[in-house]
Amino acid sequence: MTVRLTRPEGSLPEDFALSRRALAGVSAGGLFFAGYAPAALSAQAAPITTDSVGLVVGDVTFPAPDGFDLPAYVARPEGDGPFPVVVVASEIFGIHEYIRDVCRRLAKAGYAAIAPAFFVRVEDPAPLADMRRVQEIVARAGHDQVMGDISATLEWASRQLWANGERTGITGFCWGGKVVWQACARFARMDAGVAWYGRLAPSPDATPEQRAAGAPWPVDLAADLKCPVLGLYGEADRGIPLASVDAMGAALTAAGQADSRIEVYPAAPHGFHADHRDSYREADARDGWARLLALFEARLKG
Repeated sequence: MTVRLTRPEGSLPEDFALSRRALAGVSAGGLFFAGYAPAALSAQAAPITTDSVGLVVGDVTFPAPDGFDLPAYVARPEGDGPFPVVVVASEIFGIHEYIRDVCRRLAKAGYAAIAPAFFVRVEDPAPLADMRRVQEIVARAGHDQVMGDISATLEWASRQLWANGERTGITGFCWGGKVVWQACARFARMDAGVAWYGRLAPSPDATPEQRAAGAPWPVDLAADLKCPVLGLYGEADRGIPLASVDAMGAALTAAGQADSRIEVYPAAPHGFHADHRDSYREADARDGWARLLALFEARLKG
């Protein structure tokens, strides 16, 4: 395992040792792209900036099941803890400043937030402006690999003295929102999930190949959920029709998942929490974040 954490007392030389495998495809300045993903950043955006005062933040790597040294960004409160763990699943742009800031927001709320870099085996999508290439990279991150990466993240966290491995949650955005549903159906150790506008079902006109590539779909996993999941969706999301949201709600009801629910924000577009994009809707983002904190408070701290 390679660690580069920002310590409250200052960094030590050994914090900057990097393994050869971890360096593959990584810029010389660190494990992750330093700014906001240019493919998504709006010129008019005024992103939320969360400082690291009172936090320990930085990059780590740990082994995934396939032997890859998986990079991740970690933010946690200063002190011994142990703190409840929240896995943060990114959108298709990977680990850029928006995802790091989300981790710091969670850390300010008392959680150890860990954002694994699911895509960097192929290439880091964060600095790319070519959306076609971004989509090609993301398509290579298959379900088994992603679930393996989450398993490795949870295993690594369970070995940290500052982490409470018995209280774990997950949140994710867009691509990562779908991952939330999948992970909460896969891992019994998950105590709560919050899915921000993740796809729930294949498009009605999807080809058999597209349906298979996206499987397992959340709408088919309702009965398998191991913990409550809160879904946060926008009424005006052009990529996730309300019909699929309604289908997911019906699947949850049929499966008796009374603790899981979906909140739909009127007129909100896809990406309404993404404060670096034109799609950002402050009121809806704040309401969704408050609901996230309430669920995690009840399930991870209660």
